[in-house]
This record gives sequence, C-alpha cells and structure tokens, in this order.
Amino acid sequence: MDYDRIKEKLNILADAAKYDVSCSSSGSNRKNKNGLGNSSGTGICHSYTPDGRCISLLKILLTNHCIYDCAYCVTRKSNDIKRAAFKVQEVVDLTINFYRRNFIEGLFLSSGIFKSPDHTMERLIRVAKKLREEESFNGYIHLKSIPGASDELMYEAGLYADRLSVNIEIPTREGLKLLAPDKDRKDFLKPMKKVRNEIDKYKSEKKIIKSTPTYAPAGQSTQMIVGATQETDAEVMYTATYLYKKYNMKRVYYSGYIPISYDSRLPAIGTEVPMMRENRLYQTDWLLRFYGFSIEELLNKEHPNLESDIDPKLSWALRNLHLFPIDINKADKQLLARVPGLGMKSVYKILSGRRYRKLGWEHLKKMGVALNRSKYFITCSSRYFETKDYTPQQIKQRILSEGHSKYQKTLSNQLNLFG
Repeated sequence: MDYDRIKEKLNILADAAKYDVSCSSSGSNRKNKNGLGNSSGTGICHSYTPDGRCISLLKILLTNHCIYDCAYCVTRKSNDIKRAAFKVQEVVDLTINFYRRNFIEGLFLSSGIFKSPDHTMERLIRVAKKLREEESFNGYIHLKSIPGASDELMYEAGLYADRLSVNIEIPTREGLKLLAPDKDRKDFLKPMKKVRNEIDKYKSEKKIIKSTPTYAPAGQSTQMIVGATQETDAEVMYTATYLYKKYNMKRVYYSGYIPISYDSRLPAIGTEVPMMRENRLYQTDWLLRFYGFSIEELLNKEHPNLESDIDPKLSWALRNLHLFPIDINKADKQLLARVPGLGMKSVYKILSGRRYRKLGWEHLKKMGVALNRSKYFITCSSRYFETKDYTPQQIKQRILSEGHSKYQKTLSNQLNLFG
C-alpha cells in the first residue's frame, strides 16, 4: 500500500468534507453482536470543534471529482483544486484502522458526483456493506445520499447506514436555479421521500415481527447553505419546517456560506455569513420544534429576519408585552415556555414544584431560571417585580447591559485567576 498517497488523499478529501455540518451521530442504537464497535450509548462519543463541527467520525469524501458546477461548492468541476479519489477498500481500511486506534467512533462518508448519481451512490453503499458484512463493524455509519439516486439504491443504503442525509443545499427553489442550474430540486426531495417511506414501513413491520431489522435507525437529516443567495431567515425556516413535517427529518442543519472564489452571483470574498446568524437560526429551529411556536409568530412580513443582538424568544416577547407579566404559579405550560429565560427543563420543574407550594424568586433561582431575563415577564408569590413602566426598548437595553456586565465580570475573574 502506498501510504504517502493514502495520506495525501486523506488530507485532500477530509478538508473537502469540512463544509458539511450535518454529521450528528445521535439517535442510533445499533447493538454489537460479536463484531467491532457499537453505536449505542457510549459507542459514539461526541467531540466538537469551536465552530460546532463534529470530529468524532472519520469525515471524508469518497472523491472530490464532480460532474456538476454549483457556484457555491468548493468541489465544482470548474474550480481549480487538487483532485483525489479513494478506492472502496481504502475507505474500509482507513475506518477500521482509525477505529482500532481509538481515533474515531464511526464514519461520515460523502462524495462529489462522478459519472452519475447512481454510480456514486453504489460505491458509497459498497463501503458500508463491506464494513458491516466483511469487517463486522457495528459502529456508526452516516452515508450522504446522492441527489437523483434510484429508489433501489436508497433502499439498500438504509440497510447498512445508521443515518442517511441529502443536503437541500439552497433554501429556495429560485436560489438553486440561479447557482446550480444543472440540478433540479425534485432530485433532492425524491431520496428523502424514499427514506421516510422505508423507515415508516420498517417501523410498522417491527410492531408485528420483532425480528424485523432496523432501517436507518438514526433517521435522516439535511443541510442548507445560508447566505449564498439573498434569502430571508423566514424563507430558510419555512423550508426547514416543510422538510421536518413532510420527510420527518431528525435535524436540519444551517451552514453559513463561506465565499471561496469570485462569482458575480455570490457574495464577495471576505463577506462571510456571521456565525451569529447560524446560532439564531438554530435557536429558532429549537423554538419551533420544542416550544410550541409557529413561524408566523417569530418571522413574518414585518420581521423577515432574526435580530442579531437578542435571541428569537426574547424578540417575540418584547413584541408581545401585552401578554406579560404572567403569574408563575398559575400560567399553563405553553405560556411558561414562552417566557425568556425559561427552558423546558425549568418549565417542568416549575409545574412540578408549584403543586406543593407557591413559588417565589428564591425557588426559581434554585431551579436554574435565568432571572436576569425572566424577571421582566413574570410575577410569583414573592414581592412583585415592578416592570409595568418599562418599554420594550428599555427592557432590551437592561438585559443587554446586564449580560455585558456579567461577561466582563467573568472575564475579569479569569484574568485574575491566570495572573
């Protein structure tokens, strides 16, 4: 084996894979049956870089050769970059060797599209199949679905992979047509539909026949590039909500576009999407999925984009001060979940605790409630906090000021600690 060449390929194809952030390994419970590795429990340990990318998996492309010329993609055919391609057995060997050395807990495998979608997808499946059947590898495997791949190949992929994902890439149909005219949005949605249908079918069969194997146990995910076109945050979240509902996505990931070369259709080099925009989109995603908010409440014609200086829940609350303050001892779960500074864990603690006694500020503080935010929107059995004369702007400035003071105090303590 030419180890120098393998190392060169690894450097090229691992670097090319760094732009894909949809590599979460949560949700699988594949058991170890006298094989190598385990994706349940502590079988997959998560490690993240400062920008949130998962590094617990061997994360590579099978190849960075591609027949398409998507303006936003570093591997597009017109880009003058060094190209490489792994053989199927090389990826298998790398995965096993890295796993045995405890460098990784699984594999995240994507690829540029070479020859055709089916040809590429077939090679990705061969890697997973060899790992499962020849190496008895029971660790986590995430395969990137190739847009336009046949239903037969998508079905086979789910038999070997823990999670499947196909990136929707650009949030809007118009944006995709502008930046990737060779691609059709329906080619992204077709494999999503197939995977969703197969997961549902296998779940139904397993209720009747317990020995039915699990199909793609960690479900499917997708990723959107944000900021390559002029889409609003509302358009991004409408697309995400559609994908969650229509295809039962486990996660939708948001990746800020990084300008890599000049193109009149794209933002100028040096104008990267702020990390805060990604953070705000993830916060909104969380509110829609777990806090009972609708998109129209958070994003609409009057407010098509999220505020960068405050989180979306606080932004909503300040626009709806007529609903506040609420009595922490009487308000229902849905309204409690809409109070800035109250996470769902705190909401459940409040619902449980108030069954035994009326709650005051001291109780809320012990529960971990962020009182610097919530105190402007709630009352309790202790002395009422006077907020009725504050305007939304005053509340916002007080919260931002308190947050800044807290940050400065923490920073000062750290500097004193380290001399």
